[in-house]
Order: sequence, then structure tokens, then C-alpha cells
Amino acid sequence: MVVNVLQVAEKPALAKSLAAILSNGSCSYGNTRTAGLPLLEYDGVFKGQKAHFKFTSVRGHVMEVQFPAKYNNWDRTDPGDLFTVDVEMQEADSSKNVVHALRSEAKGCDFLVLWLDCDPEGENICFEVIDAVRPAMNHRPGQQIFRAKFSAITAKDIKHAMQHLGEPDKNVSLSVDARRELDLRMGVAFTRFQSRFFQGKYGDLDSQVLSFGPCQTPTLALCVQRHDLIQTFQPETYWTLDVRALINDSPVKLQWDRVRVFDKTVASLFLHRIQDVRAAKVLRVQSKEKAKPRPTALNTVELLRICSAGLGIGPQQAMVVAERLYIQGYISYPRTETTAYPANFDTAAVLHELKGSPDWGKEARVLLDGALVKPKGGVDKGDHPPITPARLATDNELSGDMWRVYDLVCRHYIATLSPDCRYSVTNVSLAVGSEMFSLSGQRLISPGFTSVLYWMSPESSTVVPDMQEGQECIIKNVSISEKQTAPPGYLTESDLISLMEKHGIGTDASIPKHINTICERNYVTVQGGRTLVPTNLGVVVVHGYQRIDHDLCLPTMRAAVEKQFSLIACGQAEYEDVLFYFIDTYKRKFKFFEQNIQLMDELFEVNFTLLSKTGKNLCRCGKCNRYLKLIIAKPQRLYCPTCDDTYSLPQRGKIMLYKELKCPLDGFELVMCSTGSNGKAFPLCPYCYNNPPFESMPKGSGCNACVNALCKHSAINLGVAPCVSCDGGILVMDPVSKPKWRLACNQCNTIVTLIENAHDIRVTKNVCECGASQLSVDFHKDKSPLKSGETKYEGCIFCDELLSSLVSLKHGSTTHPMHRRGRRKGGRGRGRGRGRGRGRRKPKDKMAQLDQFFI
Repeated sequence: MVVNVLQVAEKPALAKSLAAILSNGSCSYGNTRTAGLPLLEYDGVFKGQKAHFKFTSVRGHVMEVQFPAKYNNWDRTDPGDLFTVDVEMQEADSSKNVVHALRSEAKGCDFLVLWLDCDPEGENICFEVIDAVRPAMNHRPGQQIFRAKFSAITAKDIKHAMQHLGEPDKNVSLSVDARRELDLRMGVAFTRFQSRFFQGKYGDLDSQVLSFGPCQTPTLALCVQRHDLIQTFQPETYWTLDVRALINDSPVKLQWDRVRVFDKTVASLFLHRIQDVRAAKVLRVQSKEKAKPRPTALNTVELLRICSAGLGIGPQQAMVVAERLYIQGYISYPRTETTAYPANFDTAAVLHELKGSPDWGKEARVLLDGALVKPKGGVDKGDHPPITPARLATDNELSGDMWRVYDLVCRHYIATLSPDCRYSVTNVSLAVGSEMFSLSGQRLISPGFTSVLYWMSPESSTVVPDMQEGQECIIKNVSISEKQTAPPGYLTESDLISLMEKHGIGTDASIPKHINTICERNYVTVQGGRTLVPTNLGVVVVHGYQRIDHDLCLPTMRAAVEKQFSLIACGQAEYEDVLFYFIDTYKRKFKFFEQNIQLMDELFEVNFTLLSKTGKNLCRCGKCNRYLKLIIAKPQRLYCPTCDDTYSLPQRGKIMLYKELKCPLDGFELVMCSTGSNGKAFPLCPYCYNNPPFESMPKGSGCNACVNALCKHSAINLGVAPCVSCDGGILVMDPVSKPKWRLACNQCNTIVTLIENAHDIRVTKNVCECGASQLSVDFHKDKSPLKSGETKYEGCIFCDELLSSLVSLKHGSTTHPMHRRGRRKGGRGRGRGRGRGRGRRKPKDKMAQLDQFFI
């Protein structure tokens, strides 16, 4: 009897790598049924039985915690209610149709093996997959669901994991569920409330959303705290004595043992004591050998710190690159807090893999020849082993940031097994009159691990000449210097990562995301040296929280939450009890914040400009017939000073008045949104864009998605056919594209370029038998492709041989689902193909054709 085994990885690329290893390269691609996920198949043995294996994947989380659809409208929902309404699990936007795909592959399967990433998030995805596939699997006695634990994509690790399968941990998954639900409730509630309050009042905030996050906000507060120290810093003047001497014919500068004084009179007194001294006497010469210890094994936080400080790669990008290296089998799992190698870890085996490198192979061979030392003791957090190389690569295989991060991982690994760096430090004490001075320097004895981590080599300071006690040195110059104390610098990404780790803000995997978020929200900007400088908005937001409720931006608050979540993961606390406690806590904090928002608003009034005093007149309001003001700062929007109403606009594209035309439904003047000469343009009604008049018209739609037959700009009148690239989109005539006529999809970025030599093009009421609306083309008389000097022509751009040869497509596939004919011989068309229809019923007219896709 042959059993069927379904295996699921976290990412498509990972599924391909794992299947290739487990099948010894004999896997074959099966039919990918839905969602574009890979399906690899092979035969083998499972638990002593002949088995047929199917290997597929998800794309991260299959499900996400969301509020019911009726609570997604910001205008109709009280943010405070979001702490008590029931939430529901919905299929994640990034994983559409994944549940259906998993169930399809699970039909007839006897066993499920989960190859999700071995971290809390991966454990949570395990149970999302289980919930999706269990109903479709065969029911058998005994264990049917298994969990694979692995840390590197190598044949040894993967086959070992397959031979030692375990079970997914429900408690760890519940801790993630609790975190996701709490973060959703408090994040959305605070974000909606403060965004509506402040964006509806001020016009120059320059941020699309004023977000709040339980980890994001304390992260921002750390940056603002350093900013406040810099702004409030009061420099102090101090004075030092500068003595320059000649030692063995070498000029040197002596360091004053008192370092500095803050009183000029006192400094002058010390200067007076020694200004007539002509020689400095050596009192003591001490030399001592020191060691710079080799680094501990590499974990995620240290990788992110070094990438930012040493390579200039931001944390978010560094994590993306490390993930790619892991999936391709070059390094071990990059999300770990552990800095100690396992007791049974074969350190020499990895060195053998690296010894052929032209970059650090020499150092690896030296260690293998007898210089290998025991790694420095680190901390075992009980999650994954430290980040190590998994196989050798060259700069020909990898390039750019991938090579730089891989090179860092390899060098750091070799360094952890290398001897300490040894150097000597020499200190000389000298007397200049009654004042004591010193001279110090250091000399490298043995580079040790710094031969591979060359940037960590001890810096050479002043070279101390050979000196003897009692020796006298000639004084060349004595002077006094006036200086001032300097403020600390802004936090670098590396500094911030260290502080986040210290205070328990986020996890090793989420730290990059939180830093990236405060940059995207325009709360901080990344400047030279990857320093994080808070913007005016970021400073005001944090100061506002501190005025109302200081706990909202304290890192200790999140640390307390994470501690309780860890108890859920260990089985020492109940999921429902912990979640209820924190939801209730933050609900009360939100109510207090809502009641005292004026304290925060007082800061905004000082730093930002009211909506009524910003923007420029653009188009007329359909309610009061007065001008709406265009607010260009993020988020881009229209504001009516008379009605005190705000209307959202597309955030990408230039907004301009459209011929002073009005919407026939509400009387608002239309505006045009254009994404440039190579993009698309479409008119929109500000009111309909925010308040769709038809159920089939999504919020945030322009006239190119409107089904009003009375409006000449609607998709009903300008729509030609379903989009060639996406499901549900309509190709609509761009009304301002003349003379470069084009159709643009009202959902995706597909553009069909039409006839160049046309004086005019119109969408007709006539419908081709393929279902597309025909176009009426008026060619320039001197460039007409028609015979006998004719200029007018009507036809379908997909089926008509003449017109189809004059169109081209960008940003999409070139096969339209309605094609019935092949391209004519010698035709130049790029917008056609030989595909057949998808079995849609032929509509009798254009209205019915478009209704198929709107309703």
C-alpha cells in the first residue's frame, strides 16, 4: 500500500530547495492548480511505508486577524468599539486562494509534514495550514500531522529533520495569536482616532497616516529621547593644558592627567606653574600585554547591527537579503537569538567547506592546520543555532548586498574560531614641574581573529618611543586651549537596534520592520552614517503621548506584555486570561487618551498649519459651490473651508482640474489624476471617490470604474473590454491621451497603446462578436493606412486585422481572453494572440458586457 504525504513549506523557493534535497534531485513538477504555488512530486518511504510525496508551500501567513467588513469604514466606526468587537480570521491578502490550493492538494493525503520556519510565527502558520487541510485529508488512526525542525537548508540538516519529526506546539501558536489580536485592536484604534482628528484639522503633517503601534511607538520614542537630549544640551566651556615635547628627536603631545578644568582662572594658574619648565621627567614606564577577545557566534541582532554600521545596509534590507541567502542554502536560518554553538556542532566541517575561498580560505586553512580554538561562550536561548555559512559561494555566484552579507557571515564564523587578538599597551608617566602628564600607545603582537575581521583590528595610537625612568625630555611648547563640551550624536540604526534588544521592543525578526515603519510614516529620516533624525511630526507625536499617558511610549510597557505572552508559549498562563487583561488595559488607556486629546492638540497647533490656511483653490464643491482646496502634503486631499469637509485623493499622481466638468450625480467638479506621460490618467469626482454611489463601485474609484450610463466619462461609456492582465479590471479609454491614444486598466497598471496616426478615436455602441466594444477611428488624411484616401474606420482592436496591427501593450501579457483569430501573416500587432475565450457567454451589448465584471 502506498501512502500519500503532503509537505508544506513557508515560501515557494524553500519548497523547491527542500523537495530537491529530500528526493535526491528526482522530484518533478506537478500541475500547479491555483494561487501560483509550486507543486513538486516524488516517490519514497515514509514511516516504513512506500509513499508518494507532494511538496507545496504557502506565502507566509495564510490567515490574518481582521475586523468584520462593517468595521472597516473609518467614518462609521467608533475607534473605541474596536477593543470589544469580535474579530475574525480572514485569508491574508498576500495569500489569496492559498486555502483552496492547500485543500485541493490535501485530498486523498494520509499524512501532513510541516516545514514552516522554526520560530513562533512559523509555529502559528503551522496551525493555519492544519486548519485548512485537515478536512480534506484521509482519516487514519494515530498521528497524521508532523512538524520538521531544521536550521539550515543543507542535505544533512534536512534529512536529519525528516528522520526526527515532531509535533507543532499549540502554546507557541497561541502566544502569537494573542500578540496579533492585541496589536490589531490597539494599533487600529489609536491610529484611526488620531489620524482622523489631526489630518482633518492640519494641512501640512506630510504623512499619509498617523500610526500608533505597541512596538513602533516606543521605538520612535527612543529616537526622540536622544533628539531631546541634543536640543536641550547646554555646552560648557573648559580649558586644557597642551604640552608638546621632543622625545628621542620625535615630537609628541603629552596628555594632562587632570584632563580639563571649567574655570579659566584656574587653568591660567596651572599654566603659570609650568610655563617656565624646560624639561619633562619620565617617572614611570609600564608595558602590559592585552587581548581583544574574539566575537561570540552571530545572531540576528548582531547581524543587523554590523550590516547597518559596517556595510551601510538598513535592517529591513539586511533581513531580506539574509532570508534569500538562507532559502538558497548559503547560510543557516537567520532569525535567532542564540550566540552559542550547540555542543555537537561540527565546527571543522564548515571550515572545510570554506577553505577553497580566495577571500578567506587562507584563514580557514590556518585554523584547520592546528590554530582552531574553542568558541567563546555565548548564550543559548533555546531557539535556533547561530547564523553560520552552509556552503561555499563566490562573488561570481552572488553579487551586491547578497555577497556582502554572505561575506560578513563567513568572516564572522571564522573569527569565532580564531585566537584572540593580542597587543601591548605602553603607558609613560611624566612630570612637568608640579603637574603630571602621560603618554600612551599600543602595538599589535598577534592579529588573531582580526586578520579576517580586519576592521576590528586595534587602532594604532601614538607610537611611544623607547624611554627609561629618570630620562628628561625637552619641552617645545606649553599653551592653554579653550574648548566646549559637545552633545551626543543622533542614534544610528545600530544604536537603536541595541536599545530595542535591551528594552525588549519587538523580536529579532520584527525589529527591522519597526524601524522601517517609523521611517515610512515620516516620523524619522535616515541621514548620513545611517543616523535616525526625528522629524517635527515624530517629535510632536511622542511629546503628545508623554503629555497624556507616558506609558504609551515607554519600552517597559511592551516588555511587560511580551513577558506574559512568553508565559502562554511555555504553558504557564492561559491565552484567554492574558489577552482579556491587556485588551481591557489598553481600552481604558484609549478612553483616557481620547478624553485628553486636547493636550496633544496644543502641540500640533504650535507646529502645524490649519487646513483652512493651507492649500490652493482647485475645483468647486457640489454642496456649497465654493472652491475646494488641494492639500499637496501627505496625504494628498481636497478640503472645503465652507463645509469643513475633507475628501481623500489618490496618493500617487498629479491632481489637476478637468475642463471644469461636473459630475451629473452630485455636482462636484471633476479632477484629473495623472501618473505622467508614461503612466495613465483618469478623471474622478471627489465625492464619488469617497462615497461610491453604486454598490459595485469600490471606494477610491475614479470615473473609469463608474457604472453611471449618464456620465460620458464612466466605464460604461468608455470601457472597451476586460483587462488582459488582471481579473475584474476593465480597459478604459484614457480621455486625455491624445495624440498618444491609449486604453488603461481601471485596476492594474496595464496600458494598451492605440493608433498613433489617429486624429480622433471614440468608443462606439457597437460590440464585436468577441464581446469587446468597437472603436471609431479618424485617421490623419496624410497618414491614413486606408485605401483611396479614406480616413474613417470602425473595428475591434482584438479581432480586426488592420486595427490589431496598430496596438501594443505594456505591463501585461499579450494574449487577450476574447481572441478568436490568429494574427494575420506579417502583422505587427503586439496586443493579440491565439488564445481562446474562457467560456463566457457572449453579451448582446456593451452594457451587459461590462456588467459581467462590475456586478
